[in-house]
Amino acid sequence: MASATFTVQQDTALTNSHITLSVAQTASLRSQLKSQRGILNSNNIKQLCAQLNVSDDALLQGLVPLASEYAVAPISDFHVGAIVKALDENDEVNFYFGANVEFDHQALSLVVHAEQSAINNAWLNGAKKIVKIAISDAPCGYCRQFMNELSDAKEFDILLPEQHFKLAELLPHSFGPTDLGNAFSLFNPEPHQQVFVNAQLDEKLASTALNAYVPYSKNFSAVKISTFENGDFYGSYAENAAYSPSLSPLQSALSQLFIAGLSFNESTVKSITLLETAGHENQAGVARAVLASFNNLPAIEVISAQLK
Repeated sequence: MASATFTVQQDTALTNSHITLSVAQTASLRSQLKSQRGILNSNNIKQLCAQLNVSDDALLQGLVPLASEYAVAPISDFHVGAIVKALDENDEVNFYFGANVEFDHQALSLVVHAEQSAINNAWLNGAKKIVKIAISDAPCGYCRQFMNELSDAKEFDILLPEQHFKLAELLPHSFGPTDLGNAFSLFNPEPHQQVFVNAQLDEKLASTALNAYVPYSKNFSAVKISTFENGDFYGSYAENAAYSPSLSPLQSALSQLFIAGLSFNESTVKSITLLETAGHENQAGVARAVLASFNNLPAIEVISAQLK
């Protein structure tokens, strides 16, 4: 079954060509990232830059190894980290961490890639514009296609350990939303005024579903993972013009839980709820397939609700 127990690195200092932290500084930063669910806000970034006397871009690349520590990779044992540098609604810079997630005994297509995880983290937490993404390893074709759905796909920089690129250099002659007649994109969805008819729905679960990016299936959907001691984690459905790189709401929520440094097991998880749009449901099967990788979890509750 899937190895989903997060192991915190102990007594190691983060030192690379970009930044140098002591053991104590590194431990403090690991704790901060866990408590802030894989996000460093603008004040955190400014404080670290001043403390280490580095630019925010140097800090961005220097922290990528910490992002890799959140990976859950029982199949490949290949731990990938990514950090998105993005602007929030106040044009303040924030860092959003991400790492790859794999599931034992399930189709390899169900994995979450580190780039997806970091972008998902930014998207769910209010980022408005991606400026750069720093990655521990070169993005695969799947991730390049996922990034091509972003509203800033032609603008942001991709920072690898030794090279920097624009997405167009890594994905020439690309296929994207406009090829399917979709004028909108992830981070720039089509506005709508729809609401769910069911007034008894968890308010945040409903709002997370309504914020889903679903131009192709119209299945506004979201997942809520409730824990015993660490609150709730929400994920939303993010579709892709190439279909396969789409990120399911369960993958989205699981990525948020892992980036907070939590384990996905019966000791942590109290309940799991999937909300879908009636008449457009397509997520229950894949959600159950992913959850089958784990032992002794609560059964997923699936809710189908009408929109008006």
